[in-house]
Order: sequence, then C-alpha cells, then structure tokens
Amino acid sequence: MRLAELSERSGISTATVKYYLREGLLPPGRRVSATQAEYDESHLRRLRLIRALVQVGRLPVATVRDVLKNVDDTSLSQHSRIGSAVWALPHDSEPAEGDAETAEAERTSQALLTELGWGFSQSAGAESPAYRTLVGAISALRRLGYPCGTENLLPYARAAAQVAQSDLELVASYDDAEEQIEAAVACTVLYEPVLLSLRRLAEAEESDRRFGVGS
Repeated sequence: MRLAELSERSGISTATVKYYLREGLLPPGRRVSATQAEYDESHLRRLRLIRALVQVGRLPVATVRDVLKNVDDTSLSQHSRIGSAVWALPHDSEPAEGDAETAEAERTSQALLTELGWGFSQSAGAESPAYRTLVGAISALRRLGYPCGTENLLPYARAAAQVAQSDLELVASYDDAEEQIEAAVACTVLYEPVLLSLRRLAEAEESDRRFGVGS
C-alpha cells in the first residue's frame, strides 16, 4: 500500500506518519521510486502500536523509541524481548533508599514473591521497575498505617496471576512472533485502564452488597 492508504487505514494523518518515519519509530517502506515507497501490514500494526503508546499511554516520542528498540531486538529470546519492551514503559517513582520503611517493604515483597513461587524475584526481580514500584507502594501503605502484610497482599497477587494468564493467552493467540511482542506491549498499555475501571465497578457492587440499603 502507498502512504495515503497507510494513513487512511491507520487513522493517522500522512504528516504524522512521515514524522514517525523521520523519528525512526516506523521502519521505512520498500522504495519503488525516488519519491514513493510501499508499505505492508507490518507497518499498519506498528502504527497501531505507536498510536496506543502515544495517544493512550501518553508517552513521549523518546520513550516510545526506547520501547520499540526492545521490541525489535531480535538478539533476545521472545520472553526477553517482551520483558525488555514492557520494562521500558514508564513506571511509578522509585522508593526512598536507605529508609527503614523501604527496607521493611523490601522484606515483605520478597516474602510475598517467595510465597507465590515467582522465581524471578531471586535474580532480575530486584532490578525490575515493577518490583521497585511494588516496594514503593508497600512502603507507602506502611507509612500510612494500612494493612500490607503478606497475608493482605496474597489475594491481590493471586488475582494478578490470573490476569497474567489471560494476558499471555491473548498474546499467544497471534501466530507471528513480531505480532506477539507488539500485542504484549499494546495490551499492557490498553488493558491497564480496563483493569482499573473493572476493579472500581466491582468495588461498587461489593459495597452495595455489604453496606447498601438492602444489606
């Protein structure tokens, strides 16, 4: 397809597509003349991923470039490419270092992951942005006096494991390796608002059941 069709099918203006090409977010098309190139379905998929990252995830172009660099790193295994690409997505701020609450939150996090049998916690886990975010969240709960022991966190972790199974089943439903990695990144960004919304709706239902007029 030519640039105009790529723009129409992706819903992204030709000027923006050209900008993504200049910035290296979108691979160049196959040159058919001095001024024209042809694009295929892989370009369309990549534009949809960029759109998810920029418009929904609200990521700056520099961050999108870092994410896509990991998506395209064929020297890594499939698992590592997915992990590296997701790690490159923005995460919450790092927990305070050298702080007693943070140290206790670290111990709680390690105990939780050990209880779950999540082996990565003993190796790369400590460097994971998601792990550092977990430590920071538990530290904040401790400071404010809310329950955050292993027994309190296990139900959330087990629910997260079920969500992860659904995530990876969706990713595995794509036949092509490149599509799987792109889907893993896009779904991380696009499904997190779905999860947050469903949790709040479920809380409203449970609150009505427990505390509503008819309870």
